Amino acid sequence: MEKRAFKKTGEEISLLGFGCMRLPRVDPEKQDIDYEKAAEMIDCAYKSGVNYFDTAYVYHEQLSEPFLGEVMQQYPRETFNLATKMPSWLLNSIDDAKRIFEEQLKRCRVDHFDFYLAHGLNRDRIKISENLKLYDYLKFEQRQGRITNLGFSFHDEPHLLEQVLDMHEWDFAQIQLNYMDWDLQDARGQYDLLAKRDMPIVVMEPVRGGTLATLSEDARNTLSNAEPGSTPASWGMRFAGQLPNVLTVLSGMSTLEQVEDNVKTFSPLAPLSPEKMSILQDALVAYNKSGAVPCTGCRYCMDCPFGVDIPKVFAVYNQYCVTQNKIAFGINYRVLGEAHNAHRCVACRKCVPFCPQFIDIPEQIRKVVEAIDNNS
Repeated sequence: MEKRAFKKTGEEISLLGFGCMRLPRVDPEKQDIDYEKAAEMIDCAYKSGVNYFDTAYVYHEQLSEPFLGEVMQQYPRETFNLATKMPSWLLNSIDDAKRIFEEQLKRCRVDHFDFYLAHGLNRDRIKISENLKLYDYLKFEQRQGRITNLGFSFHDEPHLLEQVLDMHEWDFAQIQLNYMDWDLQDARGQYDLLAKRDMPIVVMEPVRGGTLATLSEDARNTLSNAEPGSTPASWGMRFAGQLPNVLTVLSGMSTLEQVEDNVKTFSPLAPLSPEKMSILQDALVAYNKSGAVPCTGCRYCMDCPFGVDIPKVFAVYNQYCVTQNKIAFGINYRVLGEAHNAHRCVACRKCVPFCPQFIDIPEQIRKVVEAIDNNS
């Protein structure tokens, strides 16, 4: 397993990090984790050299931290790094932050976190955090030894990222970075800004919630013709991993096969040549022609007050965009049920501020409704 030195301490961190946001579930309609399958995946990753495991208070409806806390008990504490996050949007006072932090330690069964983040900073959450003096509290916990490295995850524009960096001293930053968002959401600008400050970067969404692991048929063919033995996901992971200021690339893995593929990709990493970078751009152009919605399925937009299951609606629509299978589109849409389908959307826009991808959700929902009505 390829490793990178964390500049602050010199510790070797695995270039592949295990993200615990999309663990296998017992029931696809619920967030309950399939412990047996997920534990097997964790064990495979750990024994393959992965030593960075990332979770958060809200993942799997607050079930991810307890799962990780239980399964990691079988490994010596000093052999892995545990990362989790403070959700500022759930805080009404600094006492809430203190309560959540204590709860996280108990859930994860540890006395400290190796990497701890202010979760999902954006324009609104920066204001919340500053008003509550959240950084001061987390810095206090760092001085107490209960946080080793203090950072933040970020979902917004580069000029706001610069503000976050100027406001406080941080040990690392976590940003969304992949070859689609390199220009689409100016991940390039964010990367360059952090690199200039010599700030270690943890990458999230390297395959954009699975989008870049599936692609469209034309895009997949473009990549497979260039490298028959490589999966589309491996191209995305290599794109992120080859950047020199990246410390680790998180993958929210859901199957053992994904773990094995990612381990293979980083054992060791084979950087993309200029020729293959060009091929990757050709694949992206081919995929963008499908018209799919750039949703990662993070579910931060939920719950919809009118019952629309926004991520599932987009997943059904995106499958149609890629396959153009009208029959399957109609069937999959009906499976959503009348209580959760796109037709229930009234464009109230309550979901829009919560989308890390800046998707105009009501407008995209309107396109789904139009597609369904045209296919009826």
